[in-house]
Amino acid sequence: MKKPVELIEADRGQTAVAIHLVDKDGYAAWAKSLTAGQRAALGAQKFDGSGYQVGIVPDGDSWFAVGGVANPENLSSWCMARLAEVLPEGTYRRANGEPGPALFGWQTGQYRFARYLEQKPAQGPRILLTKDAKALDLARAEARAANLVRDMVNTPAEDMGPAALEAEAEKIAKKHKAALTVTAGERLEQEFPLVHAVGRAAARHHAPRMIRLEWGREGAPLVAIIGKGVTFDSGGLDIKPASGMLLMKKDMGGAAHAIALAGLIMETGLDIRLHLLVPAAENAIAGSAFRPGDILTSRKGLTVEIGNTDAEGRLLLADALARASEDAPDLIVDFATLTGAARVALGPDFPALMTRRDETAEALLAAGKTHDDTLWRLPLPEAYAEWLKTDIADINNSHTNGFAGASVAGLFLDRFVGKNPDGTPLDWAHIDTFAWQPMVRPGRPKGGAPLGLRAVFHMLRARYGG
Repeated sequence: MKKPVELIEADRGQTAVAIHLVDKDGYAAWAKSLTAGQRAALGAQKFDGSGYQVGIVPDGDSWFAVGGVANPENLSSWCMARLAEVLPEGTYRRANGEPGPALFGWQTGQYRFARYLEQKPAQGPRILLTKDAKALDLARAEARAANLVRDMVNTPAEDMGPAALEAEAEKIAKKHKAALTVTAGERLEQEFPLVHAVGRAAARHHAPRMIRLEWGREGAPLVAIIGKGVTFDSGGLDIKPASGMLLMKKDMGGAAHAIALAGLIMETGLDIRLHLLVPAAENAIAGSAFRPGDILTSRKGLTVEIGNTDAEGRLLLADALARASEDAPDLIVDFATLTGAARVALGPDFPALMTRRDETAEALLAAGKTHDDTLWRLPLPEAYAEWLKTDIADINNSHTNGFAGASVAGLFLDRFVGKNPDGTPLDWAHIDTFAWQPMVRPGRPKGGAPLGLRAVFHMLRARYGG
């Protein structure tokens, strides 16, 4: 099998085209070092140092490139991504400095989802050099994880059903010698009844399952990563309109994040005991579908009245959170494309973060800010928990007043998060992500998007060493 081309490589002095990074304020002073012909060439390209601008400058028999950035002294993940997208194929190095965090966006800027295209993109790779070997390895690993999320989310539901999620988890398990167990069929109904109920109407080849991976040394801090794996969401009997189903192949975006993060944790050798749980199901419509008004018993034993079959993702997460809690982990993190309310509040770019512990929230917010993967914290107000009350079950899966939908969904999940042996609540963070980029931006192509992945990864590195 042909080894994939690495888009970033160690700088050993090989021949490369120089890239100069300038900002708008400093462009005039920098341009004084150029010849009149070179300044004219940039002027013809309307280059003035604005962000994401790209200029080509003749230099005798050769040429160099110029990129506009916000601040050449404080680069972001995305500031060189436009260069990676539009420059000719070849090898490049930054002049007078290192690319630093821009190594990540240089790679993601060249991502293309071409699985279903007969005519593959023809342009060859643009390779960026760095002298920082440590940054090189980490940036490669992060980009691979980010692009795995993209690949999985972009794949249509017929080819990314529960079995395909299992296959992706199996790949990383084999690669890193992790233990993988899958619960399906009658055992699923007995052990994870909410997961079974959501997925029982799907076709046989999309049958529901609970996917569980274990990795790491005994005695290391236990961290549970959970990902909502609804591989297609019709809404169930509370059916969505056609427009509401168009992007529902991405409803397994939480699972994609969790699987990619697990692979990244193992690849970078983070010293934790990892438990990955992916409840996988298609929310389909058939005579066997669960119904509005049904009362289901969860793994935890709590009974759930179904107020809305389109609030199915939280049912999958409920059983997964209960299972994760049984091992009393040091931290539980779940990813889910859970609520439209989070998108109304925050738009597509900012995953909603909910957690009981301020210090955990602060660590995640800081990691996201540092690594260009911003999260935004929403509250878990106890006063709103009463909106999930019902007279005939322990809890309803949906509230009807239309207020604070993301927070109320978080409060539902909170009921299934267990406690430590001393009776204190387990440390848990819930991330309501969109997992989709609706418009093209440098380094962030339209389609599946890893939103929250790097924030959590770097928080874990800071917390557990790395």
